[in-house]
Amino acid sequence: MPAAYRRVASFKDAEQLRTYLSELGVQDQLPIGDPIDPRPLRQPIELGAGRMVGNRFCVQPMEGWDGALDGRPTELVHRRWRAFGRSGAKLIWGGEAVAVVHEGRANPRQLRVGDDTVDDLAKLRQTLVSAHAERFGGTADLVVGLQLTHSGRYSRPDQDGETRPWIPSRHPVLDARMGLASDHPVATDDEIDELVEHFVAAGGLASQAGFDFVDIKHCHGYFLHELLGSRERRGQYGGELRNRSRFVTSVVRGLERLAPHLAIGVRLSAFDLQPFEASDGDQVGVPANVSLPYRSGFGVDPQQPTRPDLSEPIAFIERLVQLGVKLINITAGSPYYTPHIQRPALFPPSDGYLPPEDPLVGVARQVDTVRRLKQQFPDVIFVGSGYSYLQEWLPAVAAATVAQGWVDLVGVGRMMLAYPELPHHALTGAPLERKRICRTFSDCTTAPRNGLISGCFPLDPFYKNREEAALLQQLKRQ
Repeated sequence: MPAAYRRVASFKDAEQLRTYLSELGVQDQLPIGDPIDPRPLRQPIELGAGRMVGNRFCVQPMEGWDGALDGRPTELVHRRWRAFGRSGAKLIWGGEAVAVVHEGRANPRQLRVGDDTVDDLAKLRQTLVSAHAERFGGTADLVVGLQLTHSGRYSRPDQDGETRPWIPSRHPVLDARMGLASDHPVATDDEIDELVEHFVAAGGLASQAGFDFVDIKHCHGYFLHELLGSRERRGQYGGELRNRSRFVTSVVRGLERLAPHLAIGVRLSAFDLQPFEASDGDQVGVPANVSLPYRSGFGVDPQQPTRPDLSEPIAFIERLVQLGVKLINITAGSPYYTPHIQRPALFPPSDGYLPPEDPLVGVARQVDTVRRLKQQFPDVIFVGSGYSYLQEWLPAVAAATVAQGWVDLVGVGRMMLAYPELPHHALTGAPLERKRICRTFSDCTTAPRNGLISGCFPLDPFYKNREEAALLQQLKRQ
């Protein structure tokens, strides 16, 4: 950990934190409620078509590594979803990413939606809903969605552990980093047409399983996110933004016909940077060398690719609004090549790099981006990301951002693995259990990247006492 970065747990009061944020130059991008007023977080919000969300907390989707090899949920998955249901959050953004085809799975234990798994996914949803009803007495204001994904160049669907990259275009850095040959095939328009049909069919199955909405995932370097940056691609899915938006247009229109009562959301990496890598000396992340203009990203300045550029993301959101999509979950970058902007943390996973900026700067960047987009699209329901790194200060910042109209719902991801009851405690004003707060050790990423199951090994006794915990410590020592 770079010595100059203070740990969030070291701030004893809001004034100390504000002073530090001022030193970082982000004091105007990260408001802090003091004293914390949970009332803004308790307000319900209507998503449209009679769907009411009972409060302003959202459980973010995370990639699962503990399903069955055939894509069905195991008891470990049910355990996590049961915890999500008992968390107190009223919007569940899918719990985790679910692949629409086997070859699009990011790992051989990722869930998959298909005719053979739809009943299992319905039971998984019911596990969550029943847990919520048992804890809170009803589910009339609970909304549960399912995130649909194809992992693209990061597909690793089979037990052999080999990647099966499926790419929409060539990339000047990532192709070399992954060892792709110069003649590695690029997805054809016909193949992408087929993927459209898989997404539509998956949405229909999600509706059949009882989910309220589906997320057409456009984030984190996976196929649809990379497609948005494919300016150099030829054909109907590349070049101009209207072509790069063709996929989501086709899926939305297909779902309107197949499942007209199913709501649609999009989780979007609203900005990105050129890929980063660990420096040879101190292992701090540095930008990889790229030629200018950099034309292989989405939401990045092509002339200064270490800076975001929201012009195309704003145009893309305008297209979503035209399509009737008004539920958008904003995130950033990719955990594979820009983790410091996507998932701010002091401690990187085993294949990462040390943060080149204080992670609070990364949180502020995400919070401020949603603020700017909300100003541009006041009628869109925005979910914000990056809040888990705030740790003890998550409720204070969440309440302030909602109260000031910067964001509609506060998404919580990693914290759900360590401390799933945090939303309920924040909403009721109960003291937070400091020993359960996620400190971003990144074990929940390091373990799966090395073939182990999902979970919070440092803080959850269930995982701490499993044999995988000992294996994880051996891996970290190596």
